[in-house]
Amino acid sequence: MFRGALEPWHLVLLVLVIVLVFGSKKLPDMARSLGKSARILKSEAKAMKDEASSNTAANSAAPAGEEQPSAAQRTIQAAPGDVNSSRPVNEPTDTTQR
Repeated sequence: MFRGALEPWHLVLLVLVIVLVFGSKKLPDMARSLGKSARILKSEAKAMKDEASSNTAANSAAPAGEEQPSAAQRTIQAAPGDVNSSRPVNEPTDTTQR
């Protein structure tokens, strides 16, 4: 059904349309922005994984009935050397202890 659907001239045509729509000056900025977004997503996923594993370890080590101290506030670094985009993260409060 889709045999031969993606040939080299299709890719050339696709690149040409993208350049015409977005302009050659905006493409590097878009690629840079996409890279920053990917780095932020990767760091947040790693932080969530580390936090989940540390919370699991801390909860299993605490005696029953004692409350855990809250974690220190985290800061998101957007990109290496980019200090303008750093911001503190507001962690949601645990509503299960009411």
